[in-house]
Amino acid sequence: MRFSMRCDNTYTAKQSADGTMTAAEHLNEFRSRLIVCLLALTAGTAVSFFFVKEIITFLTAPAGHLYFIRPAEVILIYAKTALISGLILSLPVLLLELWRFLYPALSYSERNLAARLIPAVSALFLLGISFAFFFIIPQSLRFLTTLGGDTLQPMLSMESYLNFLFAAALPFGLISEIPVLMVVAVKARWIQPFQLRTKRKYIIMASLILSALITPTPDIFTQLLLAFPMILLYEISCLAIIMTMKSPSSHINPHK
Repeated sequence: MRFSMRCDNTYTAKQSADGTMTAAEHLNEFRSRLIVCLLALTAGTAVSFFFVKEIITFLTAPAGHLYFIRPAEVILIYAKTALISGLILSLPVLLLELWRFLYPALSYSERNLAARLIPAVSALFLLGISFAFFFIIPQSLRFLTTLGGDTLQPMLSMESYLNFLFAAALPFGLISEIPVLMVVAVKARWIQPFQLRTKRKYIIMASLILSALITPTPDIFTQLLLAFPMILLYEISCLAIIMTMKSPSSHINPHK
């Protein structure tokens, strides 16, 4: 069995005489990319664990004083924080290795598009979690902790706060990738630019449902804080795509 993947001199796997790869060669290349990804994640986690106290101090600033209830809670929170921070640090390497693995199977125009989108994916993810941390989470936390009024006083544990933080910030990082997904869909001609406007009402409904599913709390306030950026990103992406897709040459040509 052979995979019909276009190969060039930049590909590191052993190639057959006809330029295709056998199943074993394909799996070996996948294994080598996976090893690099695991090494990058391990290095990022190790660096994050070295600075984990500073990271925890930064992340818990919006909540003020926190408490830990179980004796092992602190070390578990340190490990979880270091792992998530390491994943964010190693994200550019993970995306680069994914691109290098798919590179031989892509056409010339697809390679150019992927090369432009990889930095955009990292930048948009960081922008999304930053927006959540500096704007959404403080407002949501303030709203939720004041619901008890003068009768009930909040006493947040470090574990519950950080779980709330990660559960709120990471979805914002993912929904920030909406422009990238839309560009890929239009460039690949899965959807047409004019269809983006006509599907607006379905996107709004899907945004509200998705925000209700992935928000860490059941309150409508937090759900709307997540849904509005999704809808805004969709509208901005629609406008940008319609403006840039006027030329037929902007589409991916899979035969190049």
